[in-house]
Amino acid sequence: MDRNPVIGQDLISRVIDLRSLIDYQPGAVVSREIIKKPAGTVTIFAFDQGQGLSEHTTPFDALVHFLDGEAEITISGKKRSLRAGEMIIMPANEPHALKAAEKFKMLLVMIK
Repeated sequence: MDRNPVIGQDLISRVIDLRSLIDYQPGAVVSREIIKKPAGTVTIFAFDQGQGLSEHTTPFDALVHFLDGEAEITISGKKRSLRAGEMIIMPANEPHALKAAEKFKMLLVMIK
């Protein structure tokens, strides 16, 4: 069985508010991997205002669900503004980037 004794072990069978799993840090992007399996990963992020991820691509689709705050996501040159409660799917092999309009938290689900 594929079990990592560290990643997410403390979360199994618990009801949790995802926003409470990670804290903001001034001038930083913070991440916590919740699930890591051969089929994909689930990671929570906290971005301070003005922080972001530069343009990059991934070989698989990525679902992003905003938990708190607001950010701008650019996918293949097209900018979109997302807020808490909204989600977007970033397609595989398409360039994308993120920038925090205000501090925000997001859940990233990547499936291979």
